[in-house]
Amino acid sequence: MSEEIKEGPEFSATETAEAEGPEKASDEADALTDQVSDELTGSAEQATDEEPPAGTEEEVVLEEERVKDEIEIQIDLAKDPDWVVRREAVITLGEMADERCVEPVLAAIRDGDWQVREVAVEAVGNIGSPAVDGLLRLLRNWDVRRDVLRAMGKVKDERVLDPLMVQLKSDEFHEYASDALVELGQPAVERLVAALKNKDEQVRKQAVIALGEIKDPSAVDPLIEMLKEEDWFTRLSAAAALEEIRDERGREAIKPLLKDPDMVVQLRVERILAGWKKQPAKG
Repeated sequence: MSEEIKEGPEFSATETAEAEGPEKASDEADALTDQVSDELTGSAEQATDEEPPAGTEEEVVLEEERVKDEIEIQIDLAKDPDWVVRREAVITLGEMADERCVEPVLAAIRDGDWQVREVAVEAVGNIGSPAVDGLLRLLRNWDVRRDVLRAMGKVKDERVLDPLMVQLKSDEFHEYASDALVELGQPAVERLVAALKNKDEQVRKQAVIALGEIKDPSAVDPLIEMLKEEDWFTRLSAAAALEEIRDERGREAIKPLLKDPDMVVQLRVERILAGWKKQPAKG
């Protein structure tokens, strides 16, 4: 896991225009996408000099040349007219996980064939942190944003947290951003808990769902507070999230929802509690 962002836009600063409707929120998410990408890629452009490989023996040099030649071969194959060839080349580049593989793999996310794009997302995950700057640039492209968000969850780098939180506001991409945050896991919990107080109802809902899937016990008390939400679906989602975490505090907290004004919530909570009895709760 790479370093946390020391400087960057605070998520709470994006809330000022949230009450103006879903179209406004989506426009704002797009604008913030560009802003966050600029700031994060700008702060990461300092080049670092790599130490030369230890030893000067002839076999070391020959091995380096062999690897270099293989990478160049795969880069050329990634441009082949045949999608099957491109697909295999992208898989290989991902397995090599060399920094020289970053650009051709990111280019494959824009490939015209969906099967090439699928393996490109996985390849980005194999390469990891060296691909983050390129992903942030690609995030501006609406046409490939879905796959970029999916790839962000696989790189396991905390620099993608702010861009993903911004995308929770997007009408088109909030679910992909939420799934990526779940893949990141515990490092995303603090920001998701903070998002439970966001003015945007969609952001709150996605944060509740993601926290339930991550199953971090530190989210129990904030999720219990969400059981008081005016929106019935948010209350229901919070109850389901607490069920996933299986903390004793959560089981007690959802019992009053047996008398919830919404019948769907009542029925779901009945099933949750019935299932919970079959397994001892944690905590």
